[in-house]
Amino acid sequence: MRKLLLLSMLCPVIAVSQQRFHVTLFGGLSNYAGDLQDHQFTLQQSNFAFGAGIKYDFTPHLALRLAFNHGKIEGDDKKSSDPMLRARNLSFASKITEGSLLLEYTFLNMEDRKISPYVYSGLTVFHYNPYAFDTLGNKVFLKPLSTEGQGLDADRKSYNLTQFAIPAGIGVKFRITDNTVLAYEVSVRKTFTDYLDDVSTTYFDQFALAQQRGLKAVEMAYRGDEVKGSSATYPEHGSVRGGAKYKDWYYFTGFTLYIGIGSGKGGGGGSFGRGSRGGRNQLGCPKVL
Repeated sequence: MRKLLLLSMLCPVIAVSQQRFHVTLFGGLSNYAGDLQDHQFTLQQSNFAFGAGIKYDFTPHLALRLAFNHGKIEGDDKKSSDPMLRARNLSFASKITEGSLLLEYTFLNMEDRKISPYVYSGLTVFHYNPYAFDTLGNKVFLKPLSTEGQGLDADRKSYNLTQFAIPAGIGVKFRITDNTVLAYEVSVRKTFTDYLDDVSTTYFDQFALAQQRGLKAVEMAYRGDEVKGSSATYPEHGSVRGGAKYKDWYYFTGFTLYIGIGSGKGGGGGSFGRGSRGGRNQLGCPKVL
């Protein structure tokens, strides 16, 4: 009898807690905005991205999300509409792996509505490592080469491959079932680096670069001489290579699936005591009389 009474008191607490948890699954595209991309936001040169996470609802409107995403960003001067950038002939690609802690706000109560806009922001930690392919097709990671003299002069600091970013997302949720919500969202990451693409400021002296980092560094720092018919030579020290005025961004666009854990409606803000059907919930708890 005591066990039954204890179960009757504890089981609803566990059930309500479970109803507020959700698994999130993301699938979509990743891209970036920087020196090797003509557009601030575009699907050109985008790549497939995926992710997963968990969400906990404080209220039907406010939730905490822990999300992990993986994607790829890239840029290529050959695809630019600017002849001067095509002549520069730089390119890069990088995998992006991130973890984010987010506060999400859903404007309408998804217990009562089928659709609602939502926004979120928080803090992101991400890892990247830009690389390019040389004339023989070999994959070459760019940071160790100090292509702009990073770390070789006091005024040219090296950059870290793991950094913080500020995420911001906006989207629309659609309730599919009592326990499932599908959302379409666009989210950006404001970074504090201009080196996602390994391009930022000016060219470094080719002889000093070759002496300290080798001929491969010179080859990857300036590639205008690889353009067919070009007679260009390595630019003078201090010549413009990129634009340091604005930091690089990266972003995701795609669909997120929210799957509620436990009984009741999920995805937009837990059931909060609503939505239970029958005498027992999914945990097999008896009714509390």
